[in-house]
Amino acid sequence: MSRNTDTVNAYLDGFRKNDHAQILSCLTDDIEWTVFGGFHLTGKEAYDKAIDGAPHFIDPPELEVVRMVEQDDVVMAEINGVARRAEGGEMRMSMAEVFVMRDGKIAERRAWVIELKENHFR
Repeated sequence: MSRNTDTVNAYLDGFRKNDHAQILSCLTDDIEWTVFGGFHLTGKEAYDKAIDGAPHFIDPPELEVVRMVEQDDVVMAEINGVARRAEGGEMRMSMAEVFVMRDGKIAERRAWVIELKENHFR
């Protein structure tokens, strides 16, 4: 494992525990987070406010890394997840995540999140 993949794993572990301090410690101050089709934000303060799923979801989510690959300062991860909905039930999802790293921290997170309604691929 490299320093970059160690950081991404610590970051994901922070989400699993809903540990804001652990998550934020993995980010650069000028972090950019894009969820395609959802939102784009910049900076740790905005990131911190967006970490929790409230009011739509109850934290923490379940996240399972299917695979992770690294090239230079980019780590890509395929992740399966489950988030509990505040109104009941859950959202199952498949995610592709691109983490652009700078000096061992996440400088940009680019995410594609697909909700799974029927089975493991739709």
